[in-house]
Amino acid sequence: MAGRGVPRRGLVLGAGGVLGSAWMIGALSAYEEATGVDVRDMDMTVGTSAGSVLSALIGLGTSVETMVNSEYGEPLFGDPILDYTRLGSALPPRPRMRIGSRRLLATSALHPRRVTPLVALVSLLPQGRGTLAAVGDLVSSVGSNVTTWPTPTPLWIIAMDYDTGTRVVFGSPDAPQASIAEAVTASCAIPSWYAPVVIDGRSYVDGGTRSPTSVDLLVDADLDEVLVLAPACSLVFDQPRGALARLERQMRRLATRVLIRETELLRATGTKVTVICPGPEDLEIIGGNVMDLNRRQEVFQTSLRTSAAALAEAGIGTPSTAAPTASVPTASPGADDHLAAAG
Repeated sequence: MAGRGVPRRGLVLGAGGVLGSAWMIGALSAYEEATGVDVRDMDMTVGTSAGSVLSALIGLGTSVETMVNSEYGEPLFGDPILDYTRLGSALPPRPRMRIGSRRLLATSALHPRRVTPLVALVSLLPQGRGTLAAVGDLVSSVGSNVTTWPTPTPLWIIAMDYDTGTRVVFGSPDAPQASIAEAVTASCAIPSWYAPVVIDGRSYVDGGTRSPTSVDLLVDADLDEVLVLAPACSLVFDQPRGALARLERQMRRLATRVLIRETELLRATGTKVTVICPGPEDLEIIGGNVMDLNRRQEVFQTSLRTSAAALAEAGIGTPSTAAPTASVPTASPGADDHLAAAG
């Protein structure tokens, strides 16, 4: 990596539901404002679940400004209409009363070391009934040809094979053939909420089941800098009172441990990694249900401010006048590495 005039940059957008998507749009806007870097010019983009939707939009040429205008309900003439209201309600439809994946359950029982506890649990959960057609339509609305993956800039969309529990990296050289819209819907298929997405006879579910970001997949990507937005994780927490929010924070802590472990693998290669997660102020707005569309606008507007402060604290871009935020290092990161909590 040494000696390159222009750094090779990567962008990783993680899982986090409809509110995580709103938070990431605010964070992306803050990043572009702070650095002057257009995220469409990144050398590589990885998206998981909610992050797969934004990654696909970026890979198909949609600007962050267009996403921001959509959040404000003020699209410019000619902009695609990014209608998130069709993505479903804050509660899942009643699931099918049968085990989610018998093959994955068998793998979990016979080879427990091959799967994580969460993946084993997912095999037992009943299959969801929700449809992700609106997600596919959203991705298709921004490009005339969503069957052709963008080149030369790689776009990777992460899902999980529902039979084996392994990660599938759509868009990579060895990945199954799928359109971008198909890959995104597979990546977003939350177990027990949405029906598994079938592509060429294989069933896939939400990539966040395996990892909140899959940042470790960039270990061999030869990148100088990577920006990770991880809305399903947090480095500094709030003190929620409701039972649902407290349960969500416990799941968030588990996801954060995975994020930290995978981030350290990438840092060990010499890559500069900046990780931004929601902080206490963001979490208070997010509440206990990341699928609650009624909170989307407030989450987005809060993220514009808190993410700018987190980036400034991490030394990214120009200094910010926003309120101080918490920055938590882990496992002795290098001098050029940053983990910051927005809010």
